[in-house]
Amino acid sequence: MALTIISLVKQVPLPSEMRMGEDGLMDRTKAKSIINIDCQFGLEAGLQLKKQHPNARLIVCSMGPGSFETALRSAIAMGYDEAYLLSDRKLGGSDTYATGLAIATMLKHLGFTKDSKDPFIILAGRQTSDGDTAHVPSQVAENIGIPQATFVESVKSDGTNNVVAKRIIEGGYQLMNLPMPCVISLTPTGIPPRKPSLSGAIKARNLQITTFGIEDIGLGTEKIGISGSPTIVAKVVNMVSERPPIKLAEGHNEVALVDSLIANLAKGGNVVEKKEAVEKKEVDRPDFPNKDFRNGASGIITWAEVTNGTISRPSLELLTPARHLASQLGDNTKVMTLIIGKKVESLTQTLIEHGSDEVIFVENDRLEEYLVLPFTSIFTQLIKERNPEIALFAATTSGRELAPRIGMRTSSGVTADCTGLEIGEYISKKEQVIYTPILESRRPTYGESKLATILGFVCPQVSTARAGTFEVPERILGRKGITTPFKPNLDEKDFVVEVIKTVRGEGGLQNLFDADLIVSGGRGTTTDSLGLIKQLAEALKAQGINAEWACSRPVVDEGITEYARQVGQTGKTVRPKIYIAVGISGAIQHIAGMKESGTVIAINQNPKASIFNNADFGIIGNYQDILPELIERVKSGYTFGLEAKK
Repeated sequence: MALTIISLVKQVPLPSEMRMGEDGLMDRTKAKSIINIDCQFGLEAGLQLKKQHPNARLIVCSMGPGSFETALRSAIAMGYDEAYLLSDRKLGGSDTYATGLAIATMLKHLGFTKDSKDPFIILAGRQTSDGDTAHVPSQVAENIGIPQATFVESVKSDGTNNVVAKRIIEGGYQLMNLPMPCVISLTPTGIPPRKPSLSGAIKARNLQITTFGIEDIGLGTEKIGISGSPTIVAKVVNMVSERPPIKLAEGHNEVALVDSLIANLAKGGNVVEKKEAVEKKEVDRPDFPNKDFRNGASGIITWAEVTNGTISRPSLELLTPARHLASQLGDNTKVMTLIIGKKVESLTQTLIEHGSDEVIFVENDRLEEYLVLPFTSIFTQLIKERNPEIALFAATTSGRELAPRIGMRTSSGVTADCTGLEIGEYISKKEQVIYTPILESRRPTYGESKLATILGFVCPQVSTARAGTFEVPERILGRKGITTPFKPNLDEKDFVVEVIKTVRGEGGLQNLFDADLIVSGGRGTTTDSLGLIKQLAEALKAQGINAEWACSRPVVDEGITEYARQVGQTGKTVRPKIYIAVGISGAIQHIAGMKESGTVIAINQNPKASIFNNADFGIIGNYQDILPELIERVKSGYTFGLEAKK
């Protein structure tokens, strides 16, 4: 029973080279492309597993145009044995639902099914840089019908047909034992990918890559391509910084620079003049009939994630867009929330007081910790019973793997990591109808340079919301609502994954959402492992300021601190009164997580760093000189204009 290791890879365009077409959608045809970074870590994880199983067969697969052979040959040069490409024009425009379906169909055509006699493991990158959804690994796993673990740092064989995965979660990590076959998606915090060898490069040049069309694998066109995908990109617009030009500190040493920064902050003159709003041109609305595609679906359902016996803040945040959407839909649209866990009935009133009309609870001691298979089953059973038109999940590590698995099971697809949710309409000139009401899910994409509006045409319309984007709705003590127990049918097969251990960091991590001031360190502050970043935050706390420290993605990728501290597109979205970015280059992915901050202060020794284009005040200088001076000022009573907690 030789093990087969399958790695899924994607070739992605450089975000800086993406251009918008005349149709308002993205044109990637002329953009240079590279093998997706996260996929490279998945490839290396496969090569590491090969060390434990010397007789293992290494396969690399991809879906895309013929140019994707470049990525496949790179994998062969690294040490893989075989390569397969699914390439067909009929797949063009496929959303993640259709992509997951197509890739899974190819793998099943190759003989990799849930009933395979020989063990296999499917490895993938956590997400791709052009989409950033993190959906496809879950959708492939659901299509094949096998367990999964996402956001995984490392994976090792236990010597049998099981693997042990270290999975990142908010505030810490989990060790999980998974039986093969299974799907594992890797974060870029694992072992760095190796470079191709000379012999590998020669092998890659000569290897015949097997290319399939959809007919070769027995895949029809009903659920692929633009016409078969349950979601579409309706439009894409450019995102621009709204901050006025930065005010830089002046001085010949750290004392003078800090003095200048404090003086600039005291003046507070960095305010852009208000400009008259440009009137929007009215678009002629065709006289098409309205089409209600919901087929009787009604209501909004959210998921309340429970950690350490409490409802996670991102789950409470969901109730803000849920109530907003319910008010837009009218007709007494109900907001429902599903909560699953051990002794969770006591938490139902909190959800009602924050805006849920009905809380449906499932209590089971075996579900104290989140497990994707039973949670998917429970949610799907409830969806079939209640038939909601919209389902919302927080884009946490758990929500980002649960939602696409549910979306695949309900044939509805998912929109990931949304920062805006509205009820709108879609004019179909082809059908000459107007789809209304329809959920408009808005999400940043292509490295946060564009804002895409996604529409779903199958209910429930499923979306995940970026944590920290929406405020927690005001709690109304004593608010009335309904609590309903739900008794799902649980299958023992859904409990095949074992959580060996769960480790969560200190509770203060949650304070990133509530902090008045955040000191955040980037790659440029790793010399002392964020020591000065933490010292500044602690000094502010000692003065009674609600302060916390955070970091950018490269710091997490280097293993210096945990994912829970990461601010950015793939981390947390924060909105403190003051955000101090130290040694942070200003990649648009990071800006996405802090652009809603009240005042942004940037400290960087590179005068051309992009962070200065997204900050209000700044210092050009070495953080190891500047921060000790700032820390001394704080110890002497300076608090950046914030009032101490009473």
